[in-house]
Amino acid sequence: MGRKEKLAYLRVIRPRYKTADRRTKARILDEFCAVCEYNRKYATRLLNSQPKRGKTKRGKKPKYTGQLFMQVLQAIYKASDFMCSDRLKAAIPVWLPHYEQTHKPVDDDTRTLLLSVSPATIDRLLSPIRARVGKGLCGTKPGTLLRSQIPVRTANWDINSPGYMEADTVAHCGNSLAGEFVWSLTMTDIHSQWTECRAVWNKAADGVLAQIRDIERGLPFELLGFDCDNGSEFINHNLVNFFKNRPKPVHFTRSRPYRKNDNAHVEQKNWTHPRHLLGYYRIDDMTLVDLINDLYANEWSLLQNHFCPSLKLIEKVKFGSKFHKIYDKPITPYQRILYSDKISQENKAMLTHLHNRLNPFKLKKRIEAKLNNIFKLIRVTFILRQRI
Repeated sequence: MGRKEKLAYLRVIRPRYKTADRRTKARILDEFCAVCEYNRKYATRLLNSQPKRGKTKRGKKPKYTGQLFMQVLQAIYKASDFMCSDRLKAAIPVWLPHYEQTHKPVDDDTRTLLLSVSPATIDRLLSPIRARVGKGLCGTKPGTLLRSQIPVRTANWDINSPGYMEADTVAHCGNSLAGEFVWSLTMTDIHSQWTECRAVWNKAADGVLAQIRDIERGLPFELLGFDCDNGSEFINHNLVNFFKNRPKPVHFTRSRPYRKNDNAHVEQKNWTHPRHLLGYYRIDDMTLVDLINDLYANEWSLLQNHFCPSLKLIEKVKFGSKFHKIYDKPITPYQRILYSDKISQENKAMLTHLHNRLNPFKLKKRIEAKLNNIFKLIRVTFILRQRI
């Protein structure tokens, strides 16, 4: 008789053994020992034991199983555009008061769990709802004009001061780079990670310059340096004159050709900002540029810069063939601006006044409303062109 058969036999005779009188118990025990070849004392313990109700997991009981805990965690995760666990842990204290204001109050036990949960536990809890997306196309074409007049940046600027920005463009071309379509201009400050995006039609030099002017007007710090790739939208007379012909010239540099890691700060923002918002769809309607810029310059900029923490690499050491990277604590670009001693108290006060009037969940609702309108027009344009 195998182990499974013995357990099945035990489950059948155990209830009868417990309700039987003394003589009947002796006969059942004799029969059980003869059939299963058990020691009499061991067989007695088995018959007197309580039946197990499923498998019991060893160790501490799980803490993060409450319905309200998962509700709040998933709401912040989705509203923050699916942050990684390290950034999400830093975002929870920033977003939680606004969640209570917008949704419902959170009890003390749930608040304690939310503030103490580790990034590894967040990864485990949110693994069922992680999303995957594809990759797009690269639309950078080398610009040969004035390359000799724009120096290659081979070393980092003084990254302890805000104002030194990297720039790049993202193509919203779908599966083909043919024809005309919308591009996104992304500019990222190296020190604070403050990032601004604008839409331009067909990556024209005049359009790019106009949006750079618009971004500079809204920055909470002075623009001191501008670093870009070798695309023709940047390497042109208009941009050179714009940065050089001013009372305080801006350091205008470019990366090495075919070395996109030279602009690593803005390259990673191409995913978290334009791609997360607009995806990989083809946007070839010129009338959408103003709508996208309205979203970029207002709700999207406020949400990303005030409420979305970012990681910054502070040290990278090579051991043999491997690199050991050390990152600072994730905080928002807004917090890095406040901590900087290079920003005037007046600018900090204006920024704080603006921050105190914002609610990330309300910003997210306005973003979704504007985004639905943009995608509705994209679908209408696509259908009309299919009929032609």
